Amino acid sequence: MDVLNKFCSTVSSTVSQLSNALPGNPVTREYEATNHIASAGTGLLWKVYSGYKKSTRQEAAIFVFEKRQVERWSKPDRDLLLETLRRGVAQLTRLRHPRVLTVHHQLEESRDSLAFATEPVFASLANVLGKTENMPSPVNPQIKNYKLFEVEIKYGLLQLGEGLAFLHNDAKILHHNICPESIVINQQGAWKIFGFDFCVLNTSPADRTPSYPYVEYRVDLHWEAQPVLDYLAPECGLAQTQGPLSDMYSLGALICALYNDGRPLLTCNNDFYNYKKNMMELKSLSKARLQCVVDGLRDLTLMMLNFTPELRPDEHEFIKTEFFEDVGVKTLNYLDSLFQWDNLQKSQFYKGLPQIIDKLPHRVCLYRVIPCLVKEFINPTMVPFVLPNVLSIAENCTKDEFTQHILPHLKPIMKLQEPIQVLLIFMQKMDFLLKLTPCEDAKTDVLPMFYRALESDAQQIQELCLTVLPNFATLIEYPAMKNALLPRIKRLCISTSYISVRVNCLVCIGKLLEHLDKWLVLDEILPFLPQIPSREPAVLMGILGIYKLVLTHKKFTISKEVMATKILPFLMPLSIENALTLNQFNALIAVIKEMVNRVENEHRVKLEQLNSIQNEQSSMDIGGQPQPASTVSASTKSDLDEMLNLNAIPTTSPVVASKPVVASMNTIVNGSNGIGFGATDSLSIKDKQRLVQEQDAVRRLSKEPSLNPMPAATKSLTPAPKDLTASLMENNLSQMSLTKNAPSQIQWPAPPQGLTSPQPQWPIKSQTQPVINT
Repeated sequence: MDVLNKFCSTVSSTVSQLSNALPGNPVTREYEATNHIASAGTGLLWKVYSGYKKSTRQEAAIFVFEKRQVERWSKPDRDLLLETLRRGVAQLTRLRHPRVLTVHHQLEESRDSLAFATEPVFASLANVLGKTENMPSPVNPQIKNYKLFEVEIKYGLLQLGEGLAFLHNDAKILHHNICPESIVINQQGAWKIFGFDFCVLNTSPADRTPSYPYVEYRVDLHWEAQPVLDYLAPECGLAQTQGPLSDMYSLGALICALYNDGRPLLTCNNDFYNYKKNMMELKSLSKARLQCVVDGLRDLTLMMLNFTPELRPDEHEFIKTEFFEDVGVKTLNYLDSLFQWDNLQKSQFYKGLPQIIDKLPHRVCLYRVIPCLVKEFINPTMVPFVLPNVLSIAENCTKDEFTQHILPHLKPIMKLQEPIQVLLIFMQKMDFLLKLTPCEDAKTDVLPMFYRALESDAQQIQELCLTVLPNFATLIEYPAMKNALLPRIKRLCISTSYISVRVNCLVCIGKLLEHLDKWLVLDEILPFLPQIPSREPAVLMGILGIYKLVLTHKKFTISKEVMATKILPFLMPLSIENALTLNQFNALIAVIKEMVNRVENEHRVKLEQLNSIQNEQSSMDIGGQPQPASTVSASTKSDLDEMLNLNAIPTTSPVVASKPVVASMNTIVNGSNGIGFGATDSLSIKDKQRLVQEQDAVRRLSKEPSLNPMPAATKSLTPAPKDLTASLMENNLSQMSLTKNAPSQIQWPAPPQGLTSPQPQWPIKSQTQPVINT
């Protein structure tokens, strides 16, 4: 929150400053200024703001001179300065060259300010060397900590030499104030000539040698309204003459300042007397005074600072020196002139560029090389040659650098269908791309590229895509995973003719499992595996790996029904494939055994539970209350159970007589039906007493009311109890009827010899039966 408040405060402060500096200035109608970033020009009087054009959103820099800065000057000095500034910007606007700062909107003046717009600017060379006048407070850390690399100094000086060559030979202009304040570093790090406030124009006709009128340095004028004495050639201040070689002296003095932490070799402190004194010392300048300058440039710099103009090297000799025969300088120079080459020359250059990029500082690559390379993205034929270099630089970027400077240029390239090498290059570099690309951009731009890779016909692209996809899984939303990504992987796995692609599909699915939910796996993944047409060992191991992951992962649970009816019938035939090695066979059998064990254990537990439930239900009494098993009525047992002796009738039942008792009662009942009573004479008294007791028991049972079951509170599977008395009577009656209908079964004994009147004997068998007392 504090950061947001500070940002809002900074923006409001900048807007307030701009509203005070640019009230009514026409530049504000077309350009929006955002932040005060730098200062430039004579005396660093120009404030530089970053901004953009309102109509096109194109980035720009807005230079603003606030007239109140010189309100304490005398009117002649103030008027002279304003006229000088107007003249310098007007001259700058007319010049068009890569080494000269480009003006986008001409100078506009209001009552309080002068303003114009240019290409985006980073800072002036004076700001980079430590001069912070007219800059925001605190100074931007990016500028404050800016250190020039050797290759930047070399190429910057080369650019200044080329710029002076253009001014002297083509434009016929003397700059007359080459110094750190008049050199601007643009956003890409290129050095541009600025500050034409004191330039001198050629007065000779076009067909004659250029002639430049002398402009005297006036001590009575304000020093900021005149060239900087520290960099002014001796002939300009003392000999009343000047020419192109005067600018070369100024360039030599600038070289000394670059290698001396921004301090000029001869400091005048804006005093003309000190200037003349220093110029006398210049006549005896030795090489020892230039120890701060690097070896390869020291001798050339000494010549450029020579008191005699004719002994100085001109701009062409300067740019052709061996000091600039550096691979980094040449590379940057080639990049700036790529528009002049054909595709063959460009492709050869781009092939060797990666080796050079490794030797260049990262800042140079990011701000100087990248802007040149991305210009080639408009030519699809050259993209396969340029893209590896761009991605090579991107690997060393921070996330902010990548998002700001590289990703916007890559997004259109990610949509290219042809040439196919573009997709391959992206797949090869996808690991670091996913690390640097913000999540939202990855979803909108990177994910569709994966879809195209899966649908490609190139085997290498498909395999690279399948290898990278699991790293990207956390960024894929569930609907995209279910409806877009998985169907493409499944379709590729089934339709491809390459075993390696099919195996990679299975490996990819296996790695994606932890990002899927249970139902997606059960509904989409497991039913898909039996559809794979090939049975190569590598494919089978891929399938087995997925089954094993699903089987062991705690998030997934496969039901025994699915294992028994779907998976095991599919895996069992695979186990007898002859192409399997012993280890592969063992792995397959191990998974099958584990599934079988799970089915066995789970189903056994289920059956035990069902059996216990049935036992509980069968142990319920007539009223629905649980009773001990020994008191269950024997009449509920089926005849089949009695035949198989599976359910023995308990002998302690209080209500049911045993079968021997029933037989005895049948005998008594049969006797009572008038078959005969003579046999009772052979019974002992104990037998008669026993039979009488049995008759009493039967009589009591017949008088008791029938047992009617009460409705149970809950549904029970126990069968309805039988009427014991009715069953007993029916059994006795059936025995009596059988006796009546079968008289032939009674064996009559033969009469003994000597007896005239035989007496029939009834074969009553003596039985000893237990009686159950009620």
